[in-house]
Amino acid sequence: MRDIGILTFLHNGNYGSTLQAYALQRTLREMGLDCEHIDYRPSRAEKVRNLLSSGNSPRLVLEGMRKRSVTQEQAGDREKRAAINRFYEKRMALSPVCADHAALRALNDRYARFVCGSDQIWNPVWLNPAYFLDFAARDRTRVAYAASLGVQELPAAGKGAKIARLTEPFAAISLREEEGAALMLRMTGRTCPVMPDPVCLLSAGQWLALAEEAEEPAELRPGSMLCYLLGSRPGYAEEVARIAKETGLSPCVIPVTAEDFRSGLPLLNGLSPEGFLRALSGAALLVTDSFHGLVMATLLKVPVRLLRRDREDDPERKNSRLDHFQRLMRTETPETLLARGRAWLEEALKKA
Repeated sequence: MRDIGILTFLHNGNYGSTLQAYALQRTLREMGLDCEHIDYRPSRAEKVRNLLSSGNSPRLVLEGMRKRSVTQEQAGDREKRAAINRFYEKRMALSPVCADHAALRALNDRYARFVCGSDQIWNPVWLNPAYFLDFAARDRTRVAYAASLGVQELPAAGKGAKIARLTEPFAAISLREEEGAALMLRMTGRTCPVMPDPVCLLSAGQWLALAEEAEEPAELRPGSMLCYLLGSRPGYAEEVARIAKETGLSPCVIPVTAEDFRSGLPLLNGLSPEGFLRALSGAALLVTDSFHGLVMATLLKVPVRLLRRDREDDPERKNSRLDHFQRLMRTETPETLLARGRAWLEEALKKA
């Protein structure tokens, strides 16, 4: 039996999700723990069951279809996902694929304890009880490291009550944002410490060493204005053009959306996670709306121009992640974040 099974987002084709998953597993291994990620790939039936039982909006299905259409139409996006899968095969331990709750429940014979986190695994917009480790047996300890609710306003009463029930069995919980901790206190009465995202648990030197192992040719290092934009808000193209004119830097795009592929700008297409790190470390400036883009650039000392993906009047806006990290870096350094996050994780698992 292994010490720990870890559950987080793995298969959304996102560099930030991939790197935070890698950082958490690597950190636990460096603590001497035998761990692996649970390879949760919910089937269509599992997704429909969760949509109905969790009260999530059907528009999530439409958003998923839109994202898949990019994958189907663009070879670069398919290459990126293939590179992410190679990254997992080479650098991380994963469980057998789990397509539903029955397969997840069977994991109680595989692990002594469970850890979930980080990323927006507890976002009430796409609430999924699996990411609250609801399949764990009563005698299996549950710990959440830097889980993110993502939102700034209390979810609907029904979802708030569900989150309260789902978090009650946890031995230890830390959240990633102050806003999330405040919401958790209101929903559950539970005070949870705020811990840095798992990518902060590794040093800049460790990330740069990983970047040097990129499978892409060295000439892909842009040394210019790198654009990594996960949203497709109207006006992004104009803002990128304005920043390019202001700085005199030539934009180069890591494409995510259909708009990126049609932009006419030079593309860094199909990068591996290591290649993403190398491109970022060589950039003169990063233009991004990505939380992990902001954090990784900060760790690697790359200047950032931050665009806000969500309108401030949107009740489901996720800007709190960006705001919290920017506030954090006014009083802390990457070194203090690393030390504080690792200390909490060690203590939480020791008690568990």
